[in-house]
Amino acid sequence: MTGALAPSKPLTAVDRCDRCGAQAYVRAVLAGGNDLLFCAHHGRKFSGALRSTGADIHDETNRLIETPATAPNDER
Repeated sequence: MTGALAPSKPLTAVDRCDRCGAQAYVRAVLAGGNDLLFCAHHGRKFSGALRSTGADIHDETNRLIETPATAPNDER
């Protein structure tokens, strides 16, 4: 074992922000292995402080601006 963190699974619509309950787009993996989930807003708010404590931040907020590959015809 190298001590490196295993890649985490992508966040889904079921994953909720630990702060407000909105859909989570940011996962903070703490040094002890536990994780915290945050919406985009709370992820931005807390990621700096979490990084300074050694947390590994997985940010998927780029998914908020992606266009689905199967957009309805009236959205193309």
